[in-house]
Amino acid sequence: MLKAGKRLQQFVLILLLFVWSVHVPPALSKDSKSFLWKIQSKTNTVYLLGSVHLFKKELYPLSKNIEDAFDQSSVVVVEANVSSGGQIDLQQLVEKAIYPGDDTLEKHVSRETFEVINKRAGALGVPPEMINKQKPWFLGLMFSSFEYLKLGFDPNYGIDKHFLSKATGKKKIVELESLDYQINLLSNLSDRDQELFLMLTFKDLDTLRKDTDTFLQAWISGDTKEVERILTRNVTEDSRLYSIYETLIDNRNKTMSSKIEDFLKGGETHFVIVGAGHLVGEKGIVEILKKKGYQVDQM
Repeated sequence: MLKAGKRLQQFVLILLLFVWSVHVPPALSKDSKSFLWKIQSKTNTVYLLGSVHLFKKELYPLSKNIEDAFDQSSVVVVEANVSSGGQIDLQQLVEKAIYPGDDTLEKHVSRETFEVINKRAGALGVPPEMINKQKPWFLGLMFSSFEYLKLGFDPNYGIDKHFLSKATGKKKIVELESLDYQINLLSNLSDRDQELFLMLTFKDLDTLRKDTDTFLQAWISGDTKEVERILTRNVTEDSRLYSIYETLIDNRNKTMSSKIEDFLKGGETHFVIVGAGHLVGEKGIVEILKKKGYQVDQM
């Protein structure tokens, strides 16, 4: 039972890491802009890194400016401390991810969506009876995890984990959110929004291979406009998806920006790591902090 529980915890961590993940670039050249910003108040500095939650071992080392910013910081801040995954309450997770009793997925999504889900599950060799007990938000993570793993991406080499490993025992580690918060964020979505989240996931996966190459080049060159275009394209094409984007991105940007402001008022240099999607656009963290009057420079 202990081994089975550990395997489930590891699988859950993989799933959660895919929620806010973006695609993976090779290391930046010395003269390139990157997804790293230096935020300055009158008294303090915060380095803000647009993270890739999945990576490949062969793509390390990271660029020197990113590693230098980490070295100059005394506090490392992440969305969720994935190194403490053992703290997930598995019983609560099951209650939030699996329909109880005789309740099933088929009763909570449209017939069209249910047919699409079963078709995709069949292509992966996943039994229908297993699919029909899982809630849409959890299915979205599961389908994403399979596709990213097939492309060779590994959360164990994610940038978050890279810096958490380097910081453990040497620097203070702070969470902006938590794994439990992220689980609750998805599990508390309405049936309609969970279905939309799942369909948005399918839209992203349909163009995953093509988008990866484009995203890589944009991330390498620090092209925030192109990154924003890729991440918001489906929302632009289907306005029904905006409520999901607002919940998962825009609203969290406001909360995280407020916490970063608190860091800027203190005396310790912070190295903040969040998904790259949170840094782009008019409602992204970078623009929010600019509008509040902080000096913001892309490095």
